[in-house]
Amino acid sequence: GAFAKTFYMGTQLLPQASREAIWAIYVWCRRTDEIVDAPRESNDEMLRDLGSWEMRLENLWKHGEVQDVFDLCLLDVLVKYPTLPITPFVDMIRGMLMDVPQLGQDRYESFDELHLYCYRVAGTVGLMSLPVFGCAPGYDEVVAKEPALSLGVAFQLTNILRDVGED
Repeated sequence: GAFAKTFYMGTQLLPQASREAIWAIYVWCRRTDEIVDAPRESNDEMLRDLGSWEMRLENLWKHGEVQDVFDLCLLDVLVKYPTLPITPFVDMIRGMLMDVPQLGQDRYESFDELHLYCYRVAGTVGLMSLPVFGCAPGYDEVVAKEPALSLGVAFQLTNILRDVGED
């Protein structure tokens, strides 16, 4: 859709190595979303698929195991950006679960609950992207982590506010 087109256009501003790394991260995020959104007979089947997906991720991180060309692209990112942590990827899987009917929730009692959801589905993308984008001179990933998280959360809050009008 339109998001993929604008995403692609935005990545054209990046150096080739960074562009390819961001594409690989984007593909992993899309594939994770598709696991959750795929039509199924039951949530149990989806949970099994997500569990397998998480094990696949862990095997890629720990042992360099790949099952397809997309895994190979993500492994390349991990080799080129060794500070890339697995945590935001695992947390995104948890965030996807928060969206599943009967498993997740569609109402939040407090901003802290909503913030957790926003972190998991979007703040994680900021953390995934941080090693690839790098930092301005005089800054490091430790200092940039909070702004990267905040930007992701802000994007998700904006999406939620946009959707309120549609709902």
